[in-house]
Amino acid sequence: LPPAEVPRFARNGFVLRVLILLQFLQETLAAVADNAWICHFVTEMCRQLSSYNGLPLEKNFLYKCIGTTLGACTSKDLVQKQLQELLETARYHEEAEREGLASCFGICAINHLEETLAKLEDFVRSDVFKKSVGLFSLFKDRSDNEVEKIKSSLILCYGYVAVYAPKELVLARIEADILKNIFQYFNTKVLGIKVETKDLTLKLCLIRSICMISQAICNGVKCGDFIFSRKAELVAQMVEFIKAEPLEAMRTPVRQRAMIACTYLVYPSSAPLMDTCLASVLALPEPAKEREENGGDGLHKEMLYGDTMGALKDLLKSLLQRNLTPHGLQDMFAHLGPWIKSSKEHERQRAVEVSAALLDFYLSKLNVSTVIPFYNLGVLIALFSPRCSDSLASVRQHAVDCVYCLLYIQLCYEGFARDHRDEMVEGLKALKKGLEEPDFTVLFHTCNNIAMRVPPDQLMSLLLAMFEGLADPDKNCSRAATVMINSLLKERGAVLQEKVPDIMSIIHSKLEEVDEEHIRKAAQQTVYILAAQHKSVVVSSLLGSPLPFDSHTCAMWRSLATEPTLTSQILEQLLEKVNRDVPYKESKSFPLLGSGSERVATPLPLAATCALYEIMSAAESGPAVLGLYPPLFVTLLLRLSCTVGVQLPRNLQSRERRSSTSLGPAPRSLQPCSCAVETLKVMLIRGGSEEVARAVGSAGGWELMASPERHHDGIAVLAGAMARHAGPRLPLIVKNLIPTLNSVFDSQRVTTTAFFAELLNSNVVNDLILLETMMDNMTGRQKDSCMLVRMLALRGLGNIASGSPEKVRKHGAKLLASMVNGMDDKDDPQNLVALEAMSSLSKLLDHLEERDIQSMLLHIAIRIRPFFDSEQPDLRQSSIVLFGNLTKFSQGHCEVFVEQILNGLVTLLLHLQDPKPEVVKACKFALRMCGPNMGCEGLCDMFLNHLQEERSLHYGEFMNNVCKHLCYPEMLNRLILTNLFYFKSNWVDIRAAAPMFIGESLPAPLASRGVLSSEGCVATLSWECFWSLLCWEGTGMGCWKRQIIWCLHVVQSTCP
Repeated sequence: LPPAEVPRFARNGFVLRVLILLQFLQETLAAVADNAWICHFVTEMCRQLSSYNGLPLEKNFLYKCIGTTLGACTSKDLVQKQLQELLETARYHEEAEREGLASCFGICAINHLEETLAKLEDFVRSDVFKKSVGLFSLFKDRSDNEVEKIKSSLILCYGYVAVYAPKELVLARIEADILKNIFQYFNTKVLGIKVETKDLTLKLCLIRSICMISQAICNGVKCGDFIFSRKAELVAQMVEFIKAEPLEAMRTPVRQRAMIACTYLVYPSSAPLMDTCLASVLALPEPAKEREENGGDGLHKEMLYGDTMGALKDLLKSLLQRNLTPHGLQDMFAHLGPWIKSSKEHERQRAVEVSAALLDFYLSKLNVSTVIPFYNLGVLIALFSPRCSDSLASVRQHAVDCVYCLLYIQLCYEGFARDHRDEMVEGLKALKKGLEEPDFTVLFHTCNNIAMRVPPDQLMSLLLAMFEGLADPDKNCSRAATVMINSLLKERGAVLQEKVPDIMSIIHSKLEEVDEEHIRKAAQQTVYILAAQHKSVVVSSLLGSPLPFDSHTCAMWRSLATEPTLTSQILEQLLEKVNRDVPYKESKSFPLLGSGSERVATPLPLAATCALYEIMSAAESGPAVLGLYPPLFVTLLLRLSCTVGVQLPRNLQSRERRSSTSLGPAPRSLQPCSCAVETLKVMLIRGGSEEVARAVGSAGGWELMASPERHHDGIAVLAGAMARHAGPRLPLIVKNLIPTLNSVFDSQRVTTTAFFAELLNSNVVNDLILLETMMDNMTGRQKDSCMLVRMLALRGLGNIASGSPEKVRKHGAKLLASMVNGMDDKDDPQNLVALEAMSSLSKLLDHLEERDIQSMLLHIAIRIRPFFDSEQPDLRQSSIVLFGNLTKFSQGHCEVFVEQILNGLVTLLLHLQDPKPEVVKACKFALRMCGPNMGCEGLCDMFLNHLQEERSLHYGEFMNNVCKHLCYPEMLNRLILTNLFYFKSNWVDIRAAAPMFIGESLPAPLASRGVLSSEGCVATLSWECFWSLLCWEGTGMGCWKRQIIWCLHVVQSTCP
């Protein structure tokens, strides 16, 4: 029997008896050596065939005997005659008959190859066969199915001929005759169109025949020189047969026979073949279930499945045998890998069982002559070691076998003898015994020990493969992979610095793929382990992630907050990243939008700020934030100052718009200023200053900080909250902020100055011994190039009056000099610095020594006088209030200061009609303060009684009474000339008040006539009245014109 046929009969002793008897017959015929007798003998045997109908085994044996006898016959004519008769009389519908006929032809071909092949071809061309296979004239006594049986028998005959005939003769005939005729019989054509047969017998016979042909080629003496051009075609045909088999059940042995045939077909491109065979066998339903459902038929299918699994293993072994190298092994498991990780238990079980058989085969065949690297040990260990923890016991056991073989293969490649035994590897056998009910803690530990055996140069490939295992459908295997990854990184991660970015990228991709809580926690633990060994690389890798950070990147950042020491180091690195690069760059605007420029945020500080937020948003970061409170606060405060009004780069603007419109939870704003505000806020909360964050929020401070116009006001709110609720933190904060007063960025100097200015409004700076330092720094900012910094510095110095009033006297001269310098600021077009100087000086005056103010009193009074009529209400109010306060210090310079009072008196009285209530209030205050210095008790009493802040004023009546005290000769001319100036005032009420003032002043004692007796004074007053009447038009002018006309009337009547 051909070797491929032996397994079919190996289950009983029949094959042995057949072989002995045929050998006996062959030797008997050789001993007789009488051709005539042999011819007669074979003729008689042929006549006996019909007597054995119904006895398949005996008839099959008789066919073999006939073939043996024909082989011994020297009469070629008789051989052909008997072969023709056998073909014509065979009962093709019986399997044993077909087998017997085919074996007869094969045995006969040992000595009569030409005659056998010729007779097969003649039979096809004969009328008998044509009538059998004709499209319209089939034999009447034969069914359509029997035609396929005839073809099956002929195909099988060619297979037996190929395997029995002498190899030196048959090789030349395989492609030209045997395969040509086989496919001619198999491929039916109807009207010239190829029709694929569905007859199972025909398929099986074709497969067996190809199997025997392939075996004949492999066993041929000259097979090394034989070029089998049609082997790719044959493999493709076998693959098609396998693919055509249904995956829901195994009903036929087609798979098994096709894989046996492929085992003998030497074909280098085996990938499609392997994939097809694995899919066709491993995906089948479990045979045990079929046995329960179908009883005896299920048992048959279980046996068929066993044979098919055996054929699959043999096929894969034959493929592996052709490339018994690490590369060949890797190629094999590239196809098996997905099945090993299948979510279906029976598929995993079969795949790991096949893997164990292949690795055992590889180890048994391995013959290492030189030490070479087993380069893919890491990948294969990563494939099988987690499976040792599989939820299925049989998978665990086979996986241990796989690892056992892999480790001994590695030892062989390292140069150890085949009989060498390793203690750890042998320990796997002991572990295998307890895999039915395992302790998974022990299994995880064992998996880790296995991974430690991988050489250093394969550590990265092992880790990469392990990361793939995180998505394993079996949770136990997934957990085992996480344990192995983190253990490997703890023990051996120090050598992986260059690979850290790749590992971080893989972790991120796995977090995207897997939505299991234990995987997320393990991945975060992995990031922590890497950061403990390679902080800078991990930070740089995460900072390189696209902005805005997705949820997985945020989770990776938060994993760095678990251990205070490491978290502190990470925070320090991020602070360094924030400060390293410039916060923004100037970028020209789009030409159509104007020629200006805009500030665009730089990526690194922006990413580092986002990273700080994510880390500090984790509750575990609290201790680290507390330890770094001052530098964190200062850096984030300055970062905030540099982001006000700064835009995102255009690529990030579009990305943020997309993320804001996407489904799911709304992402955090990536706008630089909003990001900085949120980060500072979470820093305060995590640093134990929740009250500060809450107070700033309730006062609207966070919104103010983000406003370009009100940023410094928001900083003041923050500073006030810090002074109230976080005083002990301030010394180090102030120390770290002082150098930034010299920053090249105006925004940082503004923010620092605003912060200091508000701190000076609290006594906490005095308690913390910070006053002198901060005051000196505020004084130093008087020459700053930024007007807002100068203004805020003056505000801070003025705040000392409320924060530490007891210290004003000590530093009075310095403070006063700063205020005077502020009022004399030359680079102050809007007079904002002067305004702040006047407001601050008003606060300081109550606490200054009189001797300090005396020397500057006149200078200040003269300097602020022009502001009484400023278009800005704040300037009018502040200057007038300051003037009123200055009167407190006029005792030593009474005459000089009274002159200043008289010069400003008309202005103050007229501005009682100011459109702004706060200015009116300031004038009332100033007049009340001036009254005692004017030497007129009646006027002083009038100011005190009528100019109370809460009391309404009848202006006309009031001015009538005032003029009674003012219209003396020395004063009247000054009053009239000053009032004439206000005839041109922009404020209607003040323009109306000026002529009324004059009118009330003129009908005074006759002494006034002497004052206005000169024609020039009368002419001037008259001209101004007439000119005002001509120039001023519009609504609301009636009252004013009446006052002008009345004033003219008084002038004419007084000085006719």
